[in-house]
Amino acid sequence: MADQKRDYYEVLGVDKTADENAIKSAYRKLAKKYHPDMNPGDKNAEAKFKECSEAYAVLSDPEKRRQYDQFGHSAFDGSHGGGGFDFSGMNFSDMFSDIFGDFFGGGSRRRGESRGPMRGANLRAQVSISFNEAAFGCDKEIEIVLKDECPTCGGSGCKPGTGKKKCQKCGGKGQIVMTQQSFFGTIQNVTTCPSCHGTGETIESPCSECRGTGFVSKKKRLSVHIPAGIDDGQAVRIRDKGEPGENGGPRGDLLVEVRIRPDKNFARRDYDVYSEAPISFAQAALGGEAIIETIDGKVSYTVKPGTQTGTTIRLRGKGIPTLRNPETRGDHYVTLNVSVPTSLSSDAKEALRQFDSLSGNTLSGAGAKEKPEKKKRGFRDKVKNVFDDA
Repeated sequence: MADQKRDYYEVLGVDKTADENAIKSAYRKLAKKYHPDMNPGDKNAEAKFKECSEAYAVLSDPEKRRQYDQFGHSAFDGSHGGGGFDFSGMNFSDMFSDIFGDFFGGGSRRRGESRGPMRGANLRAQVSISFNEAAFGCDKEIEIVLKDECPTCGGSGCKPGTGKKKCQKCGGKGQIVMTQQSFFGTIQNVTTCPSCHGTGETIESPCSECRGTGFVSKKKRLSVHIPAGIDDGQAVRIRDKGEPGENGGPRGDLLVEVRIRPDKNFARRDYDVYSEAPISFAQAALGGEAIIETIDGKVSYTVKPGTQTGTTIRLRGKGIPTLRNPETRGDHYVTLNVSVPTSLSSDAKEALRQFDSLSGNTLSGAGAKEKPEKKKRGFRDKVKNVFDDA
């Protein structure tokens, strides 16, 4: 299970801010240490080699790394809209060879395995949906070119009535092996035969319909179910709609990337929704019911007296449904902005002037002036006034 796996950054021994070179360097060191050919018969070393190779496969890919940083291991079990990522079919030895080259004699054995059934490559497509479609899910149709078995040759690639023959270049092995000396000792460098592409057989008379490939390409329309709560850039996996497999292997998958069109009213951050709503001066000062637009429709909200413009309120459970549980939703944060009217009737203007005179008289500027401080009379002043009055 995903929660039993170690953190990929911990596996490679790098920080979460490590760049591509640091990740590659860490993998080179670990893969070289635990490669099965350096530890024959050591199951623990083999497990560690697969573990660090799996970590590198994710962290070296920008999109997979982004998903892993956001959701952890569960990003690849299909629960977050990514549709899952199958590590079981990965050839970690080939990944190692891509970085190091074929240093080890065991490469001959592993390359030989490529002649068996191999899963087809994944295909990618893209679909554009609206903000609300992403929030509540939808079904979309996409058009894509898929390869199907050639009806003329039945997938053999041979002209009807003919067959395949053993490759002369590799002698039917599918590989070309070169032995050489290095600081590791005697090693073998194994490459796939360029003539038969690893099959060990060549086609004498190719099928005219598929030109020897065994497949014909056709444009097809597929229905894609977009789950509620999917975010921009995530993908939906459609099983067995990718490239055909080799030597009887299963087809790959189709990964449909979702692009969400911007909405004029709403913005999103994870599963929370953000928007703005206008309220009148009277509503802000005295309080009252305001109508607020949400992704569920219009709702009524009681504005508190004295609400200032720019105040943010939270509508609990009015955000985006989560992928794991559509019944659980984020929140909706609304910024209230006090609307200033651009045109007023004469009666409304007079009413505002009366309001201003009762609440500070700011229109005339009198409210801003300080009253002169009354001078405190001393004893002599009081006596002087008594005689003046007499």
